[in-house]
This record gives sequence, C-alpha cells and structure tokens, in this order.
Amino acid sequence: MAQNLKTLLSGNQDLRPLLAKAQTLSALQRHFISVAPPYLAQSNQVQVLGLLLGTLSLAVANATVAAKLRQLAPELVIMMQDRGCEVSGIRVKVQVSFDRLQPKPAPHKLSKTAQNALNELSLSLGDSPLKQALEKMIHKKD
Repeated sequence: MAQNLKTLLSGNQDLRPLLAKAQTLSALQRHFISVAPPYLAQSNQVQVLGLLLGTLSLAVANATVAAKLRQLAPELVIMMQDRGCEVSGIRVKVQVSFDRLQPKPAPHKLSKTAQNALNELSLSLGDSPLKQALEKMIHKKD
C-alpha cells in the first residue's frame, strides 16, 4: 500500500512536493532517532515537525522531555550536522495533545489463583469495608 501511495504521489506533478516533504521529514526523523539518547529516541514522545532555515522543530509530549531536549540541543545539533543534516538549531514545542503511540493501559484481570486466594481471605473476614472491596474485586467483570 505504501508503494502504491508513493507511485501515486510521484506520478502526479501537483503532489510531488508533498511526497518530497514527507520523505524529508521521514529522513529527519530517522536522523534524529539515530543521534538522540535511547531513552528519548525509543520513547516515541518526540516527533520531527520540520526544518526551516536551519532550525529543526520538534514536537514533544510533555515539559520534562522538552527540558531534556533543550539541554541536549547543542550536542544534538553537532551530531545531526555530522550526519549531513543542515541543522543549526533545535526548537522544541510542547504539544500536550500530542499523544503519540501511548496506548491506553489494558485492564488487569485476576488469575483464578488470585481470585481463589482473595475469596478465601474475604470468607475469613467479618463484615467490613475490606471484605466488601475484596468481593467487588473478585466478581469484577472485564
């Protein structure tokens, strides 16, 4: 499918600039991932927005990542330049709504062993809020 889209975009003169821009952004993202520290590159919380007049713009998910990137910016610029990128500075934008690849946590389901153990514990207790909470956990449907 990606190859079909590439063929479509490259075959249409009006859409070729879009293909070139997408390829440039993809290459910049790969270069950035290769020079960024693994905990930032693998976090999927940094997205390359573009390169304008030598300034690489990045979107990040939170202020903590932004602060770390701003601290590392001079080193990252040098490493990007070493890879042949015409980068003279890095601009970091915090985009709170930027929630890239953060799946919602799957609800945890108790194993039969855990359910049995909690059931035994609740049976040994008198009427109490703890017993009610345990029974609620045991009978919870996912």
